[in-house]
Amino acid sequence: MEELFQLNRRAFLRNGALATAAWGLGSLSAFAGRDSVVRLTILHTNDVHSRIDPFPMDGSRNQGLGGVARRAALVKQIRAEQPNVLLLDAGDVFQGTPYFNLYGGELEFTIMSQMGYDAATMGNHDFDNSIAGFVKQLPHARFPFLVSNYDFNNTELKGKTLPYKIFKKQGLRIGVFGVCIELEGLVNKKNYLETVYLDPIAKANEMASLLKNDLHCDFVICLSHLGYKYKENKVSDQILAKSTRNIDLIIGGHTHTFMKEPEHIMNLAGQVTTINQVGFAGINLGRLDYFFDRERGDKKMMAAVMQVDEHVVS
Repeated sequence: MEELFQLNRRAFLRNGALATAAWGLGSLSAFAGRDSVVRLTILHTNDVHSRIDPFPMDGSRNQGLGGVARRAALVKQIRAEQPNVLLLDAGDVFQGTPYFNLYGGELEFTIMSQMGYDAATMGNHDFDNSIAGFVKQLPHARFPFLVSNYDFNNTELKGKTLPYKIFKKQGLRIGVFGVCIELEGLVNKKNYLETVYLDPIAKANEMASLLKNDLHCDFVICLSHLGYKYKENKVSDQILAKSTRNIDLIIGGHTHTFMKEPEHIMNLAGQVTTINQVGFAGINLGRLDYFFDRERGDKKMMAAVMQVDEHVVS
């Protein structure tokens, strides 16, 4: 059984995640206080697009928001408060500011490494300097890129990405894999060359079953750069959730969707698959706190969207 709560971001930070009585969530506080309960904090970004500095104070809608220094400080603060943290990204690290034009992605990967990202998947803009350009910057990334539905065998990326990775946190096994958007018609062929696109729904079912059933993961996360939803009949995170089993959480990207709270969809097995996406350019940091009761086999979740601005870290 899974219970889901959405919390106000500033109250979440100000009061601490266990001070749930103020939100009328005393039952969660009692649940989290059990000796058998393990807490996992998942932090995530998507479509950061080389946004290193905050948006300039020019009167635009996003003025003063974002910036990697603020995000790094916020992540550091949360890690100091919580022992079991995963920091993940759903693709499109590259393209969007002169930093990418000048340094080709070196700065982005270096900063993400210093920030302690655990894993990322690839977005279509991560091919903007070609596969060779991406490979050139990989030594600066001290974290894996998880891609299960691109076949890179006939490219320089062969063997340089992983289909999945398992993280162990206080006895929990968390399986993470990535699925990515079709490149044809979206990216110049010369940039992705002989990369073969594989059906993301079939691959997601394969990876999730492997992780949950064969490798005995307690929780399965899909890093998706498919997009949240579309008017046309195109694979999206919503369709992926409805068409798969064994995925607990889809962290999405590509459509730059500012979700105020996660969406919960029934999957093929009649279980909840949660979808979340937090816009673009590092304006927001997504936070999902899961509480696993290892004895009773159930879990609860709290969610917050944290705006990255000058007020977010006290």
